Amino acid sequence: MSSSTTSRAVIEQLVRDQVYATMGLAAPKSAPNKLLVNISARHCHLTQAAVEALFGPGHQLQPMKDLYQHGQFAAKESVTLIGPRSRIISNLRILGPCRNLNQVELAYTDAIALGFDIPVKMSGDIAGTQGGMLMGPHGYFELNEGIIRAQPHVHMHPDDAAFYGVKHLDVMKLKVHGVLGMTFDNLVVRVDPSFKLEVHIDTDEGNACGLKPDTFCELTK
Repeated sequence: MSSSTTSRAVIEQLVRDQVYATMGLAAPKSAPNKLLVNISARHCHLTQAAVEALFGPGHQLQPMKDLYQHGQFAAKESVTLIGPRSRIISNLRILGPCRNLNQVELAYTDAIALGFDIPVKMSGDIAGTQGGMLMGPHGYFELNEGIIRAQPHVHMHPDDAAFYGVKHLDVMKLKVHGVLGMTFDNLVVRVDPSFKLEVHIDTDEGNACGLKPDTFCELTK
């Protein structure tokens, strides 16, 4: 969000507080944390065994950039995903740290280009999904399942969940304002003490609503 937008938001909050004080009313409770809406580009999560198959025995992922959620990072390593039509996506970024399952998250247009027929799923819900082949500098790794289009979702700390009056796996709406404004109706809530308030949508969804760093967004039940 730009500094001008931030300053305007602060001024508007001060004006609202003054208006309520003049009327002798208590100002509405403000959110404990600022809402952040981010576009999650195509990426993969891998087990240590998969990393070693692709990059060599004992290889450890090297952090390139910290992500907003605590302890998560974009790794320096990337892989090539080979689709059913023998088309590829190179430089598919690995997100770390390693997990206990292998999962590739694509946007719908990615899947169409490669020939995948993928469902919309929550992260980790990969049973019965389509698999594929990954290629790294050391070798290949075959996924028996795990290629999905991620369900739009919002990470919340319990304090955020209490403010919005929701619980883990509830469904909310995300209203995106602006020239291409739209509402996402099925935003799944994920609550954990380690989470910071953040919405994830994919590149197709972000492009469709014209999301920019200063786009005003709000969560509703």
